[in-house]
Amino acid sequence: MAVLKFRVYFEEDDSIYRDVAIKHTQSFLQLHQVILKSYEFDSKHQATFYRSNDNWQRGREISLAKYDRPYKVEPLIMESTTIGSEIRNPNQKFIYVYDFVKNWGFLVELISVSKEENVKLEYPAVIKSEGIAPSQYGTKGLMGDKVTEVEEKYDLKAGTEGFSEKNEEGEDQLPEEEPGEEEA
Repeated sequence: MAVLKFRVYFEEDDSIYRDVAIKHTQSFLQLHQVILKSYEFDSKHQATFYRSNDNWQRGREISLAKYDRPYKVEPLIMESTTIGSEIRNPNQKFIYVYDFVKNWGFLVELISVSKEENVKLEYPAVIKSEGIAPSQYGTKGLMGDKVTEVEEKYDLKAGTEGFSEKNEEGEDQLPEEEPGEEEA
């Protein structure tokens, strides 16, 4: 059974990518799910693939569902379309669009075909991650939600201008000592 290895680039920064392996008999729905998993996105939104050429032009659509919009050609449905049925050349490319409001774009490129399955992997599988994935719903650092929790807990955004307050004359003002405290 053929195993296809795709490189899934984040459209806005090609230094961010995920390599995924999938069997040629698996569906585009499974490819859709592994891409979302690899970028830590939820699966609450609409999505579609487009078969593409070397110039990243959109061709035949392979959609999660038939959406309420005009189509020139009826889309294929991810759940019933196998990956192998849409491979036209050894460097096949697809464009993947997720969440039509935010319009997340990914460039999906076939980078290798293997006849050997890795018995240690459960397909489809994420086999390589490069770069920090964009946050689906806002800012995300290396620590993800933990940074937001720390900011909220300690109100880190307040008083970011400097470390001390100035009095009306523009002089630095040190915090006042509590009564009964003496300098050592």
